Amino acid sequence: MLELVGLGSDPTAAEAAGEATGATVYVKHQDEGDGRPYETMIRASTDRIEVVRGAADVALFVCFSRAIKDERRPLPPNRAIGSFPLVAHPDLTHRQADDHWRDVHGPLALASHSAMCDYTQLSVVATLVGRELDGIALCAFESRDDLRTKFFNDDDARAAIEADVATFADLRRSPRRVVLTQL
Repeated sequence: MLELVGLGSDPTAAEAAGEATGATVYVKHQDEGDGRPYETMIRASTDRIEVVRGAADVALFVCFSRAIKDERRPLPPNRAIGSFPLVAHPDLTHRQADDHWRDVHGPLALASHSAMCDYTQLSVVATLVGRELDGIALCAFESRDDLRTKFFNDDDARAAIEADVATFADLRRSPRRVVLTQL
C-alpha cells in the first residue's frame, strides 16, 4: 500500500495531522535520548498532502508499506518501535537494495529478532521534501526494555544481521535510528 510518510519535530503538529487524516502517528519514545534526526512520524493513506506536509518539517516521502510481521494483537500503549532509516549501499541501485531488503533481510530479521512483535518495511518510492532515503524499517517490541535487551536472539543473530545490513545499506550515510511509540 502507498502511504505518505512524514518525519517531523513537533508532536502537536503530528497529532493534529493524524486526527485530520486518520493517519498513524508516532512520537519519540519517552526514554529516547536527544539529538535524533526526527521526533515524530506520521503514516497516512490520504491525498491531503498539505496536511501531512504541515507535520513533516524534516522530510516527506511516498512509501510502499510492507508488513513483514504483523501480530494483529493488542500491544501495550507504550511499546517501543525502533525506526531505522536506510540509505542504499553505494554499489546498489534502489531496486537492488530494496529487493535484498525484502527478500533476504526480511526473513533473516524474522529469524534473528524473535521478540519483535511487528516488522514493517517502508520502501521510499519518492522523496517529496528533505533528505533522500531508500527506506525506513519499523521494528516493534512490547517494551523499551525488550528492544534494548531482546533485539537479537543471540550473538550469532547479531553478527548475521550486521553482516547482511552492510551488504545492502550504506551504514555511514544512513541516519541514526529513533525509538518511537505509537499514539
